[in-house]
Amino acid sequence: MATGDQVVSQQVVDQDEDEEESFFQDIDILQNHGINVADIKKLKQSGICTIKGVQMTTRRKMCNIKGISEAKMEKIKEAASKICGGSAFVTALEYSDKRKQVFKVSTGSEELNKLLGGGIESMAITEVFGEFRTGKTQLSHTLCVTSQLPGANGYGGGKVVFIDTENTFRPDRLREIADRFNVDQTAVLDNVLYARAYTSEHQYELLDFVAAKFYEEPGVFKMLIVDSIMALFRVDFSGRGELADRQQKLAQLLSRLQKIAEEYNVACFVTNQMTADPGAAMSFQADPKKPIGGHILAHASTVRVMLRKGRGETRIAKVYDSPDLPENEATFAISGGGITDAKE
Repeated sequence: MATGDQVVSQQVVDQDEDEEESFFQDIDILQNHGINVADIKKLKQSGICTIKGVQMTTRRKMCNIKGISEAKMEKIKEAASKICGGSAFVTALEYSDKRKQVFKVSTGSEELNKLLGGGIESMAITEVFGEFRTGKTQLSHTLCVTSQLPGANGYGGGKVVFIDTENTFRPDRLREIADRFNVDQTAVLDNVLYARAYTSEHQYELLDFVAAKFYEEPGVFKMLIVDSIMALFRVDFSGRGELADRQQKLAQLLSRLQKIAEEYNVACFVTNQMTADPGAAMSFQADPKKPIGGHILAHASTVRVMLRKGRGETRIAKVYDSPDLPENEATFAISGGGITDAKE
């Protein structure tokens, strides 16, 4: 009997999802178009759980899934495009309505929120880069807590996924930040799903698990944090000989991140390291450092923010690149309770 109730409640959830987010369509709908359950299961195991997910997967990649032949793949693709109504184009007005689903997550600092147009945006990749000790990991930890709090414009809060590549995640730090916002420490820690990635391949594989988790609990997760995005690529690929391969793998990872952010309407926050630029001395740049990851990462990130040290505990954030934010700066501080406004 319980399973029947679960099915009913799941249908209600799905209906709510359809009303709320027309972009979230369950891959099980393919059954109505003659695709068998076994094939749908194979797609789910590969991290393709929605109709949009089918559209986001190339034909070649789908054929690489064990048990999916070229004929099956064509049938699946055809069914998915039928469900989506055939035309891939919408008017700017219709897309504007769809963009109303986008929410912003507070950073903990009003000044930083103002700089980012309200906070960390969903359905986008926000990249923060800077030298060591500029507050990247502290910002990541603060977002683990602020993502769970109700915010502006009807944002209700939600769970967080944290992928750690540098072994810098500290649960006790979340306890301190939870105290600042007067929320239960145990509940805050229970709502953060943590994974430690050891290689760049492992990092990519974890995203399949993340996609499956977001699908199982639709609308529950609101934030995906990767701290840091490039650390493992720096280790796994060395020298110019492996650079092309590294950038290709990085492009695939970032493409997967962007697709997950759009598919499930979550905010994606990544941190990045910096490197000294040997050629900068020739062009007389004031700051001869630049973020790593090259053009691939630069183009994949929707919003890029540069952090640098200020006096004492203060840090300065500057919008480096964004489709809709002006180039500007804001000052914030790192306190015992995470990221906060700097005292004048």
